Amino acid sequence: MIYSGSAIRVEALDNGLAELTFDLANESVNKFNALTVNELAAATDAIKADSSIKGVLVSSAKGVFIVGADITEFGSLFANGEAGVIEWTAKAASVFSAFEDINVPTVVAINGIALGGGFEMCLSCDYRVMSSSAKVGLPEVKLGLFPGFGGTVRLSRVIGIDNAVEWIAGGSEKRPDAALKDGAVDAVVAPEMLRDAAIDLLGLAIAGKLDWKAKKAEKLAPVKLNMMEQMMAFNTSMAVVAGKAGSNYPAPVLAVKTMQKHASMTRDDAMKAEAAGFAKAAVTPQANALIGLFMADQAVKKITKKHSAKSAKVIKQAAVLGAGIMGGGIAYQSASKGTPIIMKDIRSEALDLGMGEATKLLSNQVAKGRLTVPKMGQVLSSIRPTLNYGDFGGVDIVIEAVVENAKVKAAVLSEVEGLVTDDTILASNTSTISITHLAKSLKRPENFVGMHFFNPVHMMPLVEVIRGEKTSDEAVAATVKLAQQMGKTPIVVNDCPGFLVNRVLFPYFGGFDMLVRDGADFQAIDKVMEKFGWPMGPAYLLDVVGIDTGVHAAAVMAEGFPDRMKPDYKSATEIMFDNNRYGQKNGKGFYVYEQDKKGKSKKVVDPTTYELIAPVVGERKEFEADEIIARLMLPLVNEIARCLEEKIVDTAAEADMALIMGIGFPPFRGGACRYVDQMGIANYLALCEKFAHLGKAYEAPALIKTMAANNQKFFG
Repeated sequence: MIYSGSAIRVEALDNGLAELTFDLANESVNKFNALTVNELAAATDAIKADSSIKGVLVSSAKGVFIVGADITEFGSLFANGEAGVIEWTAKAASVFSAFEDINVPTVVAINGIALGGGFEMCLSCDYRVMSSSAKVGLPEVKLGLFPGFGGTVRLSRVIGIDNAVEWIAGGSEKRPDAALKDGAVDAVVAPEMLRDAAIDLLGLAIAGKLDWKAKKAEKLAPVKLNMMEQMMAFNTSMAVVAGKAGSNYPAPVLAVKTMQKHASMTRDDAMKAEAAGFAKAAVTPQANALIGLFMADQAVKKITKKHSAKSAKVIKQAAVLGAGIMGGGIAYQSASKGTPIIMKDIRSEALDLGMGEATKLLSNQVAKGRLTVPKMGQVLSSIRPTLNYGDFGGVDIVIEAVVENAKVKAAVLSEVEGLVTDDTILASNTSTISITHLAKSLKRPENFVGMHFFNPVHMMPLVEVIRGEKTSDEAVAATVKLAQQMGKTPIVVNDCPGFLVNRVLFPYFGGFDMLVRDGADFQAIDKVMEKFGWPMGPAYLLDVVGIDTGVHAAAVMAEGFPDRMKPDYKSATEIMFDNNRYGQKNGKGFYVYEQDKKGKSKKVVDPTTYELIAPVVGERKEFEADEIIARLMLPLVNEIARCLEEKIVDTAAEADMALIMGIGFPPFRGGACRYVDQMGIANYLALCEKFAHLGKAYEAPALIKTMAANNQKFFG
């Protein structure tokens, strides 16, 4: 044994070879935490000290290579400011450079995933052999960062500026064919041949049949372009990257600027430039939010795992009641992920619509090359449309997705309960109606649970799993597991009007209606909130959701929370509804909708809207952007705080993830709770007090007041 640690070992092989193996103790995957970086330095020193070593094979003992840096360590590191981040980054990067400088050839065998710091380690090697089942990439921009262990330096010298910019600014994972085409890896082989192929390549290098010293040298030198060529490459790249990233995501642009700065430098100077640029990105609020979002996602996964562990039931056969767009979407999602499903409706036209929706979604997958025609046929055949309950005796779960009417849902659920087995789970896709209330029509309420999908089902990652008063842990667990089977992220919430997402969304819509009442232009509101980071403003969102749906849900909310959600005025949204303007579904709402040249729906401003709402709108007034933001965000955030107080949702992490996945809360802000943390709890309370005259929705809940009194945060 040449070196042995808790994360890395170096062993002698035959013919003067040494193998450096990453194998982080007590972890299922390898990651670059402080321990691993320190051990890499020590292992490198041990290799350099052994003159018998003629070549080094780098491998992983795990099912993947290295997933990246240990993100849990970022919080404390980044809290030290730019200078502290530069010091940390420079130290880690110097370890990679020291390994790169080993005066014998090095070959890495990439099995499974090599991302971020993991792929930067691969770039430090002279040659890279990749398994045909592996993925590589530098996804740091998704965390508001860019590579800081030499990735921007080495990759731009290995695959050229244009390709490196695309890899780093895009942050996507690369499959073997793409990595080989761009020159990021030297060979791709079948998984079972990976080790032998890497050793063979190492042997060729040692024998002098490959110029490994030239491979090493190209990463130590400046980029092989003159200044004019560099300027043209970077100017073109910068425009494209800036356009795609937008102003709310500075990391991709900072990455390109850093690469441009160090393109003419030798490696060690370039590393210093990379460290300085990385530090600038690391201290941005966007990085703080996106890293926090990653941590919240990990927390939600752990919670989900705990819930699903309680399930003794395996869902092998599902059923959905109610076809149409929603039912068809649920059927598609279930079947495409391997769970066969029966789709039942009382009308053959609805079944045709549901099957049409599933066929359209599958055809799109085929057109994009993500699905073969035979596979499409297989998925479609696992969706069984029917007008009767004939096969319901063998289903494990029934998902009710009929019209959003309590009486209709209760009748349908009661009917189907008598036709299924005693342990069949019944789930309702209701978006607002109390699960506890619906359960009153059932003989086995312990088997009944809410399973709220978001529209469109195939695109929205969130599923709310709602626990009613009598819902059993087993029913929740099985439903959570099914949501996972369907490729969704389930978040378990307790029952109340609107559950979690709609409960906090409708105060936001209430803030919008009140602003319009007070003279704000709905278009101006949309523009401000889109600039804030929402994918669409509230008027446009209401059109997309469906104004009829919105009015119905708002009535449920008003009944449940009359003190803060029951308006004492006629709203612009109600005016739209009264005039049969339901939004995109019938082509007219706050905006009207026309087809563009590609056949996609395009919103167009309609002067009629202003005429219709004029009787309920005050004198036109220009509002500052900050006031518009405050008047929409305060009701939403306050309701989140109340949901945490009431244990509708257990953690701030789950609340934030639900908003991001369910209604498109701006990811770069990290969620509503992290938004408050970044603002500062005292500043947030002051805003509540400033606008408290607008009503109960704006008054700070007890939780906010307590947190402010104790200078607390939702996170940390």
